[in-house]
Order: sequence, then C-alpha cells, then structure tokens
Amino acid sequence: MRLVSAAVAGILLAQPLQAFYLPGAAPRDYAEGDQVDLFVNALTPMLSGSSDAKLKSLINYDYYHPKLRFCEPKDGPKKQPESLGSILFGDRIFNSPYDVRVQLLVPPASIHRILQIKMLKDNGTCKALCTVPDVTSEEAKFINDRIREDYALNWLVDGLPAAEMKQDVRTGDVFYDIGFNLGDNEGVNQNLPVLNNHYEIMLNYHKPTESTYRVVGVLVWPGSIGGPQDGAPRCDVSETQPLKLNEDGTQAVRYTYRVTWMESDTPWATRWDNYLHIFDPRIHWFSLINSLVIVVFLCVMVSMILVRSVSRDVARYNNVDLNEDVQEDWGWKLVHGEVFRTPRFPMLLSIMSGNGAQLSAMVGVTLVFALLGFLSPSNRGSLATVMIVVWSLFGGIGGYISSRVYASLGGSNRRKNAFLTATMLPTTIFAIVFFLNFFLITAGSSGAVPFGTMLTIILLWFGISAPLSAVGSYYGSKHGGIRHPVRVNQIPRQIPPVPFYLRPWVAAILSGILPFGAAFVELYFVLSSLFASRAYYAFGFLALTAGVVSLTAATVSILFTYFVLCAEEYRWHWRSFFVGGGSAFWVIAYGLFYWATRLSLESMTSRILYLGYLFLIALAVFLTTGTIGFAASYWAVRRLYTAIRID
Repeated sequence: MRLVSAAVAGILLAQPLQAFYLPGAAPRDYAEGDQVDLFVNALTPMLSGSSDAKLKSLINYDYYHPKLRFCEPKDGPKKQPESLGSILFGDRIFNSPYDVRVQLLVPPASIHRILQIKMLKDNGTCKALCTVPDVTSEEAKFINDRIREDYALNWLVDGLPAAEMKQDVRTGDVFYDIGFNLGDNEGVNQNLPVLNNHYEIMLNYHKPTESTYRVVGVLVWPGSIGGPQDGAPRCDVSETQPLKLNEDGTQAVRYTYRVTWMESDTPWATRWDNYLHIFDPRIHWFSLINSLVIVVFLCVMVSMILVRSVSRDVARYNNVDLNEDVQEDWGWKLVHGEVFRTPRFPMLLSIMSGNGAQLSAMVGVTLVFALLGFLSPSNRGSLATVMIVVWSLFGGIGGYISSRVYASLGGSNRRKNAFLTATMLPTTIFAIVFFLNFFLITAGSSGAVPFGTMLTIILLWFGISAPLSAVGSYYGSKHGGIRHPVRVNQIPRQIPPVPFYLRPWVAAILSGILPFGAAFVELYFVLSSLFASRAYYAFGFLALTAGVVSLTAATVSILFTYFVLCAEEYRWHWRSFFVGGGSAFWVIAYGLFYWATRLSLESMTSRILYLGYLFLIALAVFLTTGTIGFAASYWAVRRLYTAIRID
C-alpha cells in the first residue's frame, strides 16, 4: 500500500487547506492553445500497492542522470528555483521537452474510452518525444536495477504532481496515487524488467469562465512499447511486445506520449482533494481515542497522588500535635535538604533543556502554521522551510531557558554555557548530516545537499540562531536562577537502595511505553511518508497526538519523580529528563521493527541513511519530551516542598 495519501488531514484540515494559500500558489488561468509547462523531478523509490510490499532503497536520482538517458530539452535541462526545504527533502526540478498545450475539447466521460482516442485534432495525438539510439549495456543494467527497486517518475504540471488513478480496496474510493512506475518488474526471475517508454497523459481542467481554463488534475498511465524503435510513432501498448533493455549490448529506445484533456467539475480550490486520500481514517481516530484514554488515566492517577497522598502528608507535617515531642519524618520529606542539590553535569542538563525547549517551540509554531493552512501542498518543501526558519528565530528561547536552568542548578560558568547552548546541538546535527551527505554523494544521489544549501544553513545558524541564543542567555543570566523553597544541607545524605523499577535506565524504558503508545500509530504514517519520499498532511491528527504525548510525558515524569523521592532518592533531575524522554528508546525500537517489516534495503548506503535519519528523529524526540518531563517535575517538586513547613 502506498502511504502517501494516508497522511491526509481530510477530516480536520479540509477547510484550512481550501481557505489559505501562500504566495506562489495562486491559481493560474490558461487560454486555448497556451503552453502548459511540464516539469520533471527526481526519481524516488516507491511502495507498491500490495500490503506486503517493501521499500527497497532510500536513494533519489536526478531525472537527467547520465545513465537514465531520458529525453532532454533542445537547449539542455534548466534547473527550476526551489525552496530551502524542497532542496533538503531531495527535490530537483527541471524543465522537460514535453509539448503540452491547452485544447478546447470535451472528450467522453469514460476514462477507458478517452485512452482509446486515436486522432482528435491535437487532443489525443500520438507523439514521439525522442529516440535514444545508443543505450549501452552499463546504462541498461543501471535502469533495470532501478526498475527492480520500484522507482517512480515524478512530474509536475501547474504545481500538481503527476499520479496514477487507483482504487481503495476497502472503501472503493478512487484517488490519485502520486508518481508512476519507471518500469514493470513482474516476472523478473524469468525475464528482464520492462521499461515504460510511453506515457498516456490525461490533464483535467476546470472552466471558471468561458474563456479561461485551470489545471485541476494530472494523470499518467505508463506503458512499454518494444519492437522497432523507428518509423511512425506507436501508442498502442496492447499491440506490441514490451521493451526489455538488453544488458549485453547496445540498443535504441524511443519515448512516446499522448496528451488528452478532460473537463472536470472539480474547482481549483479543491483540486488537491483527489491526491489527499486517507486509506482508513478509523485507524487515526482509534489511535487518538486510545491516547486520550491514556492521558485521562495518567492525569487521574497523578491527581490522586498529589491531592490525596501529598495533601495528607503536608497536613500531617504542618499540623504537629502539641502532645507529641517528636515528629519523625519519612519518605520524600526526609530529603528536603537534598532535593535541590546540584546534580551531576549541570551544564549538560541545562544545555539539553534549552535545546529541547527550542525544539518544542519550533514544533508548536510549525503545527499552528499547518493547522491554519499556511503550509499548502502547492508550496513544495514549505514544511521543512518553516521548521528551519522558526528554529533559527527561536534561538533566544533555547539560550534563555538554558541559562536560567543552569543558574538554578548552581552553575557559575555562564559564558561557556551560552556558547555550548548555541553550538552543541547544531554541530552534532551538522556532523551527522555531513556524514550522511558523503554517502549520498558517493552513490550519485540527487538527495545530496548542495554546498550552497549547506552554506545557507550555516549562515542561518551563525547569523540568526547563535546571536539570538547569546541574547537569550544574557537575559536568562540577568534574571538569575529560580529560588528554591528549602535550603540544601552542607553534607550529602546517604541514599538507600532503590527498587529495581526506579533505576534510571529501567525507569526510562518503562515510562517511555505510555508516551510511545499514544503516538505509535501516527509514527507509522510519518515514517512511511518520510522514507517513501512523500509529504505528510495529517497535521490535525499530528497536533492532537503531539499534545497527548506532551501531557503523557509530563504526568509520567511527575509520577516517577514522586516515587523516587518517596524512596529517599534525591537525584531526580536526570531521572526526570530520562523518564520524560524514554519514548525515544521505543522510537528506535519501532524504527528497527519498521525496517524489518516494511523495508528491504540491499545497499549499504540506504542502510546507513536509514539508521542516521532514525537517530536524528529519536534525538529530537528525546530532547523535546525529556525537556517537558524535566520542566514538569521541576514544577511539581517546587510546589511540593513549598507546601510544607520545614522545622
């Protein structure tokens, strides 16, 4: 099953997508005979329609890769301008030699009848694009390998991706599946794969007025035409044998196409609805309801502990019976003189908290933009662009939080803290991306980030994020640390043995089950969309899931912190961070399970890419949820020890 459409926010985001469009996504009107540009994008591996299909590669290739030998424009390919996010996600858009012009004809309503049209003026005319006379054996093997790996061609017409029309076997709904096959790999054990060298292109148009036309759909049916590759162009796939590239010699390949125009009732504002198909919305709703039940259960549990147990303890400590000479402390009150003692590695904890706060703010603002409809699918790469820009602009939040946490933990080297807060996480991410980019360059992939894009990201870091982080650190240091309600004893208290389930790593793994359980269904669609080179549009479900995960991480962290303090273990700072970020360990485990069930990566480059991207995802989850858990526990501990009277 292709999972592009599974990420649709059709239920929650249908109206925002229709109501808002960013500049550059405005409708374009055509007149009869106007040229409609057809752009080509990078070739990407795809998931076929079967439920047991596996993604076989993670490497993208330029459409005009020297070994693919596609037809080129007369003046050579010209690269089209792209956004920062589009480049980072592997888009490489070029012009093409296809001649597509608006034709004022209304063909029959049946798709199958349309494809049988032979000659109807220029509408439905079979055309030869070009003939490549000398496809070598090396090039043939390269193309056949890409066919075996189920690569797809990606075209763009008026901002719409070319797609194949498919039907959901469960609901019977017809939808547009983005991309179309480079070739056919059936019968690979007996014969060579066949190359699709003919394309039936059907363009749906809508008439807002009598003299203007707008493109509202792009469908392509690829076919393979073998036999002699010369003479008059042939477009009847059923009358010829398929084209098999010979890996032992040189042969000619002719590319043909036929364009058919069909009027549609779909207006321009809803033209993406055919592409944004959700296979089973009940899965999203079931996951969301399940997550809400988990959150309600945790909130009730934490409320019972804080309202009943803690309130009873506080009342007992504050209302000392005058007839008693001694009030013996026990549990969490015994460590009141240790609970705010400076933990190990306070600078690292504060840096991670600052970066986690910056990431959390970035995710929140990005989801707000998405929910309001500003991240239109017409603007390719807008999601990644907004994330990078917002992260850079929120450098001050990271610096401010890190500085205040560091001061609250008793740190004194504030300059070093400010410098590492601004540099540690970006340097780590840049090093990993540079390492992965080296493998992409070695493999000849179009997904390799160009030097200019790398330089732009570095300039965003040094020019915006780092200075703002320094400003935030300055104001954080100026405000100083948070005042604690109790004083710290001079001599540390001996810590008794804690139960097995409260040990740091065990607690982190156990506590991570609940936040992960609230999000693993949505994580499946995110991973499928990300590694299948497809966009994700279910921002409504994603926003609600993110809120549920945040509440779950906060409540679980408070709960485990209370248990730790009751066990007279006062080193709760790092524990609360690991407990809050424990879901990251399950994300890695699920990523490996996803690899085993949905991926079949044969090349070492694809394996390293997957593991590298999975680590970056887990790192972001760990920092974000860990910061939420630490902040929630800090708040709960301060409230707890503020409520009691220390004699």
